[in-house]
Amino acid sequence: MATTTDKDHIDDKPMPLLDHLIELRRRLMWSMGTLIVAFGMCYFFSHEIFNFLTRPLESVLAEKPGVNHSMIYTQLYEAFFTYIRVAFFGAAFLSFPIIASQLWLFIAPGLYRSEKRAILPFLLATPVLFVMGAALAYYFVFPFAWRFFASFEDTGTDGSTPIQLMPKVGEYLDLVMKMIFAFGIAFQLPVALSLMAKVGIISSKGLKRYRRYAYVGMFVVAAVLAPPDVITQCGLAIPLIALYELSIIAAKIVEPKRDED
Repeated sequence: MATTTDKDHIDDKPMPLLDHLIELRRRLMWSMGTLIVAFGMCYFFSHEIFNFLTRPLESVLAEKPGVNHSMIYTQLYEAFFTYIRVAFFGAAFLSFPIIASQLWLFIAPGLYRSEKRAILPFLLATPVLFVMGAALAYYFVFPFAWRFFASFEDTGTDGSTPIQLMPKVGEYLDLVMKMIFAFGIAFQLPVALSLMAKVGIISSKGLKRYRRYAYVGMFVVAAVLAPPDVITQCGLAIPLIALYELSIIAAKIVEPKRDED
């Protein structure tokens, strides 16, 4: 049973419950203030952010010259609330480091020094992995997926009924945000498995033992999250498999060492 040493102590002073609530309110106010300021900045640049999100679709539609493509909205308030969601989407990205730091400043005084050293690397890896997953979705999955969906467009040159792609701004933004968040959360796999290995719930040997089942699960997850084409599904499944292998290495490093008889 692990015991704490004199050097491994809690850097906190006894505080009454009211002081803890005041500290929590202070951290929440800083977080809300950061989110509000970031929202105002992102709303000012919401048009540019939306153009950035639609750029993969524009590049795909530009491959079809002579066809006039435009995005539409069918309700008076749809475009306005689309820009509101775009601003909130950007504000969440910008304010996440500050909000995470405020959360860390609130819980860190109640942790032992060894616990701080154990948790801090995972907190630092979380936003990095999320950005990596979002970048994979934006730069790799979106071009292939949009090209697949746009391939069903028919100009009707052979006498058939023409089918023209006219995406709605709200529906397109919903799809983009869901996929970005899905890929970002999926890339938290090493953090989740490493934390479970750190506390002894799982082990690196167990991860190796169930590797084949995990591979099948990765393709199932990719089939659910990614669009229904093989290229984009493999584009998510293969990085997840690589992250699983990385999780095995990380779990072996952080898992508690057991003395052998």
